Formats: sequence, structure tokens, C-alpha cells
Amino acid sequence: MSGAEQRDHGGGLDAAIARYGGRREEWLDLSTGINPDPYPLPDFSPSAWSALPDTAAEKRLLSAARGFWNVPDSAEIVAAPGASALIAQMPTLAAGDQVFIPAPTYNEHAAAFSAHGFAINGEDASLATQVHVHPNNPDGRLFWPKEFDHPSGLTIIDESFCDVDPAKSHIAKTAQPGTIVLKSFGKFWGLAGVRLGFAIAHPDTLAPKNRPSLKDLIGPWAVSGPALAAGATALEDGKWASRARALLAERANALDTLMIQRGARLVGGTSLFRLYETGEAEATKHALCEQHILTRSFPYSKTWLRVGIPPTKGWDRLIQAVKAAEPTLSASKSVSPAP
Repeated sequence: MSGAEQRDHGGGLDAAIARYGGRREEWLDLSTGINPDPYPLPDFSPSAWSALPDTAAEKRLLSAARGFWNVPDSAEIVAAPGASALIAQMPTLAAGDQVFIPAPTYNEHAAAFSAHGFAINGEDASLATQVHVHPNNPDGRLFWPKEFDHPSGLTIIDESFCDVDPAKSHIAKTAQPGTIVLKSFGKFWGLAGVRLGFAIAHPDTLAPKNRPSLKDLIGPWAVSGPALAAGATALEDGKWASRARALLAERANALDTLMIQRGARLVGGTSLFRLYETGEAEATKHALCEQHILTRSFPYSKTWLRVGIPPTKGWDRLIQAVKAAEPTLSASKSVSPAP
């Protein structure tokens, strides 16, 4: 795939507006897995915008990250402008020319390895380099330690959606070489525009012999001053995180009730997004777009529809739109099972 091609992702509200009309503020974008109630941004000092990010601000961010995720003392943390920037660099830390990435999953991992000449093997779990999205996107599948059992290789665990259930994290594995855990700030804290992500691993894993280290590849001043301040403040606020988890879980349950009552079947997901089997996903997506509500379908499934958690003010609109889309929702009318 060339760099000019657009890979399938959530979002794309501009294209939906161009097709279905309406103003941006009239749309409810449920195509992403981003918390609809973002962390309240702190007040930024003028220097956060005008000066190069300083060492003290970075140390504060990394210290907050270490505490929030219980990072082992022997592990290193590298901050970057978004998890995507880190995903693009993961192949530079891997050996060989093949990688195991169980599908379906977030497609940027395969794209990154393909760009570096790796063959993607979705069946051979014996390969030295493995990538697991945990919980998986879009079905919420969790991976367990026995599935990472290849001690001589590299395991990359993308935990971008794991902050809703921190007990499931594999962060403890980063105490020893061989495992990289990726964290995204934008999802759980609802601040995707901040562009902040973290790679956590033993220093030997982040700086392979005879190759540039991840930190060298990312370069100096990778994270902006405002992102350093926002990230540190949010990661230090454990009470907000606890409240957010409870609220997201409650809303995810309410969304399941709404969709199942109208004929959809729950496939999985997290409390940031839910995945349903419908009669015809594209038809359901179209019906909801007619009501200016954007959801996500997938090119590899005719029946899967992913729906993000709506904000409080969006519930009534979603309820009415789902009622209107009910003829397309019934999973019993599925033309073929989702893969």
C-alpha cells in the first residue's frame, strides 16, 4: 500500500457531511473509540506554547505515566506525538522479515511492518515478532500471557484501549527485555487532538544493538509543551480516571440494551466502543447517517457495525435514530456471518 492511500479508520466526518449534509456541530460522531467526555484541559502557561519543551516538563510527564500505569522500575518510557508515531517505528526494533499480527485488528500495525518489507502472517504464531492489540480493535478480544510465549522474540502489545480496565494490562512484562507495551493518551482521556502516546519497555528492547534507539528515531522535543502539561495533569488525576471508568461502563451497558432490543447482536468491544452484528452494516450505517450520526462499518465484514459511546446530550438523538434504522439492524437477517 502506498503512503498516498487512505487506510480504513473511524472518523472521516468531512466525507459524511459532504454526502449527507448538515453542519459539523449537528453531527454525532460515534465512529471512533474516544471518550465523549474528555478530561478538562488545564490552564497552559504562555511558555508552554512559546518555548521549546523543557526537561522538567518531560520528567513530570514520564513520572506521572510511570505511576499511573505501575511501570516496572527496570522499564523505560518513551513519549511521542501519538501512538501512531510509535507504531510506525516498531518495525525498526524488530528482527527478521516476518511478523505475526492476528486479524482482524487495527490496520496501522500491518501497514507499518509492510512498509519496512515484513511479510504479514496472520496464522503462524511461532514467528519471533508478534503484535497484539489488547483489547483488540474492533472486537475487544483480550490476549493472555500464554499467547505471548516466544521468549526469544519481540512482542508488541498495543494497549490503547486498556485504560478502561487496567487490571488486564500486561505492563509487568516490560520489566524484562522482549516486550513493548504501547499506550495512547487520546482514547481514554478523550483528547485525541493532543497527540500523545507512550512506548514502555526494557531499555535493551528500545535500543537494539547496532541499530538506532527508539528515542533517537523519535527525535528531540517530540511532545509539545501543551501536550506535556495536559498529559501530566491527567495522568496524575486518579480520581477522574476512576469516575470515567464507571461512567463509561454504565453507558456501554445502556448502549448494548438499546441495540439488542432493536435486533442487533453483541459481538464484543470495550467500554469505549461496542461491536454489533447487524442484518446489513452498510445499510444501518447509511440509515444513521441520514440522521447525522456517524458509526463505523468494515470492508472485511458485511454485518459488523462499531458504535462509540455517545455523550450525555446525544442519547435521545441516538435512541430515535436507532428506532428509525431498526429494519436494517436485525442480526437474524444477516446475509453472511462476520469473519
